[in-house]
Amino acid sequence: MAASVASHIPLALSLLHTVATQYPGLTKSQPTTNVNTAPSVPSVPAPAATLSVALPGSGSGAGNGSGTGTAGQTNARIILLLHCRLKPKYHDGVKTHSYCSKSCATNAKLANGNQKAPRGHQHGSTTPSGNCDFCHNRPKFPGHPFCSKACANNASSSLHTGGNPKGTCQAPGCSKPTHVNKDGTCGDYCSLSHKTLGETLCIMCLKAAKQTNSHFCSKACADNAELKGPMILEVPAGHVTFKDVSDQFKASWRHVGAKCPPVKRIYKIVSPQSSLASYNAYKASVEARGQFSAAGRSAGNENRRWHGTKRECHLGDKGYTQFCGSQTCSLCCIVKTSFDLSLFGKKTGWGRFGKGIYTSSTSSKSNDYSTNECRSSLKAILLNKVIVGKGCKLTQDNVSLTTPPQGYDSVLAEKGGSLNYDELVVYTNDAIRPSFLVMYEA
Repeated sequence: MAASVASHIPLALSLLHTVATQYPGLTKSQPTTNVNTAPSVPSVPAPAATLSVALPGSGSGAGNGSGTGTAGQTNARIILLLHCRLKPKYHDGVKTHSYCSKSCATNAKLANGNQKAPRGHQHGSTTPSGNCDFCHNRPKFPGHPFCSKACANNASSSLHTGGNPKGTCQAPGCSKPTHVNKDGTCGDYCSLSHKTLGETLCIMCLKAAKQTNSHFCSKACADNAELKGPMILEVPAGHVTFKDVSDQFKASWRHVGAKCPPVKRIYKIVSPQSSLASYNAYKASVEARGQFSAAGRSAGNENRRWHGTKRECHLGDKGYTQFCGSQTCSLCCIVKTSFDLSLFGKKTGWGRFGKGIYTSSTSSKSNDYSTNECRSSLKAILLNKVIVGKGCKLTQDNVSLTTPPQGYDSVLAEKGGSLNYDELVVYTNDAIRPSFLVMYEA
């Protein structure tokens, strides 16, 4: 028994040394054999939690059975991390860090006011205190400052640089370690099934899988999002929606000699219910006239088209999800209230095909109209859903148009003639709604 105790003395001394060096003034020496007194220390306002490490042979049930005052009994008490009061500080084999984990480091900085103020609060905008500290849109998960693991990781990544260390699976409710790839890098999920779940999550609650042909898991989530609209919800980078939109951006970049820039962030634009209602009513009327669904097309011949515009604020940059208050920030105005024909001509002064709302299937063409009036490494472009209906194909300018030609719903300006790249023009506000905000390298 004496040999067993002796073999653990170095460990006890090492632990006591850690206490003495890492927490000066916060601990009292614990009584051991032949030690009757201990120096007094100032009281601590909130006592830290402690962890007792008992060596073999100590306590009741060993030695003489008394459990006190024997040579075989040593207790090393380690003061735990002052922020979470649950776990010891992290030691990487060389250095002992200030916190047990990145999560505690982030939470401590937020609690102490060292974290930068949440972004996106320019021009007097406010964020409800019950919403996520990062995205500012979704409600916080009970007991946490963020709505989900995704937002917690995004917030953490803004404080740390370097690779992505091995952590826990990002699937909702899972705490298993992430899968390690053959090259030693770590994935984001513990299994293929959880990866599939993560790629198809509802972008509102980020908890359940979304329904087919929807961005949400249920009518409740869809209604909740629309009630909170207008707003933007960041789409996780590994999500199927992110891939779908970014693939369209790359595939439609057609300018020769201009390299397609990488897509960095994508946001789903959530319009208010009233705005969507008028759009859907117009779509139904166009569908009734053209019967596009019967021909295998989408209702109203709805298509996705690009639109570039002016950005005055940092909307879309990392952490910036709140609209600015400027009446001349075209990006915020379009995302909040959609397109407005009454503003036609204020930027370009004219239109090849008259007074209409212009979009294109070519992302690189719309990029030409995307401008920043703020310092940012990213540019913004909008992917919109547009009711094409029956389109009238034109190749030559017609600047006098204020409505589509008789019997048509839109103008399809084709490449050739006066155009190098295509344009789609609609002549009513209800024929178009912004759907995605895409941020890409400038």
